[in-house]
Amino acid sequence: MGRKRRGERSAGQTTGPGPGTWEISTGTAELVADDFLDDAWTLQVNGVPSSHVVLGRPRELAFEYMRWIAAFTEEFVHSHLDPDALRVTHLGGAACTMARYFADVWPRSRHTVVELDAKLADLVREWFDIPRAPTVKIRVGEARAETAGFVPASRDVIIRDVFSGAVTPRPLTTVEFFRAAHASLAPGGLYVANCGDHSDLTGARAELAGMAEVFDHLSVIADPPMLKGRRYGNIILIGSDRELPVEGSPEAATIARSLLGGAVPAHLKDEDWTRRFLSGTRARHDGD
Repeated sequence: MGRKRRGERSAGQTTGPGPGTWEISTGTAELVADDFLDDAWTLQVNGVPSSHVVLGRPRELAFEYMRWIAAFTEEFVHSHLDPDALRVTHLGGAACTMARYFADVWPRSRHTVVELDAKLADLVREWFDIPRAPTVKIRVGEARAETAGFVPASRDVIIRDVFSGAVTPRPLTTVEFFRAAHASLAPGGLYVANCGDHSDLTGARAELAGMAEVFDHLSVIADPPMLKGRRYGNIILIGSDRELPVEGSPEAATIARSLLGGAVPAHLKDEDWTRRFLSGTRARHDGD
């Protein structure tokens, strides 16, 4: 009998991940086995790496930007919110990596994942060890429309990580969207967005300008080459009506230690820096 190759399904296995490509509602999904970790998979949606999952190890985050989101969100929740009553909404699902992570960090938290692709939502439930409802609920729908329909003050944290290819859909980058997200957050809640942008950073500036019309306080996380406009990459945009950590504060120092510990060190930029960064930038509106 031949030796089973990494990631190959055993005879009769009908669930769990295996290498291959599947048709989904919006195109194709491909699972690629990790060459360096057992039971680890990268999910590619229409050719773009969208999630990484290690079965049985929900706190393993391979994507640096997810580590940045985790570092900031954990400190914010620790300082201001009750993890046993925490309500988190994830706009953009793919393999539900962040929902798995936070559900493990805070076992009594509740997560709603909004995923556009109904077939993909079914597949990731089949493949991966995503906690069942009510811990993690997957809600099929378009993120902008779903956000507009959220009950006011019904969630504590919103994490937006929605892409069409390598770009965030424009309806999720406007003042009107930010107002809808803000209205659905409980007082003092947290909004976090993963923004993929080019070296000119015009997209990040426009989003922050829109967020500035809605949220009282803003911050940014990114690695230095990205902040200096040297390449395309991820920049994390943060908004809240609660004061956010400022440079020199104990909270900022705690986050900084986490951000500097990964393979791609990143910096937390506080409100003063962020306001200077977006100075003079025009926000996007639906009608533009």
